[in-house]
Amino acid sequence: MVVKGSLGELTVTLPPGVSVRLEEQKLIFAAAAAVPRPVFGLAFALVRNAVEGVSRGFSQELELVGVGYRAEKTVRGLKLSLGFSHPVEFVVPEGVSVEVTENTKIKLVGVNRQLVSQTAANLRKLRPPEPYKGKGIRYAQEVVRRKQGKVVKAVAGGAA
Repeated sequence: MVVKGSLGELTVTLPPGVSVRLEEQKLIFAAAAAVPRPVFGLAFALVRNAVEGVSRGFSQELELVGVGYRAEKTVRGLKLSLGFSHPVEFVVPEGVSVEVTENTKIKLVGVNRQLVSQTAANLRKLRPPEPYKGKGIRYAQEVVRRKQGKVVKAVAGGAA
């Protein structure tokens, strides 16, 4: 099935046994009797995401938290300084555009929800947020649970 809109065009592969037809500006879904309900729901969600993607698009925002952590847009993708001994080159797939603001905020935009979300997950995987200081790449509005860290116990009556 091909979905066209103002932002582009997407092709959706429907699960076997599920069909979609257009009647009077409405999509009518039909399924064979052997198709389980979750598969039917999957087909509906895939088409809904495609329609929303070509009409409004999807975006995912990431934040770099840490001293010296910064991002820079290059021709092929991103150049990231993440505390390693070398900068990390990240190639952004075709179909996803990148915007970098304040050197620490990255915004991914595209029409394919799966591609935008997977690109964000791959970026986050380079340096996931750690629980002690909270440094790393995190999604915007993500709350990182912090751990207390090492606790030094005072020995009663011991030598100092």
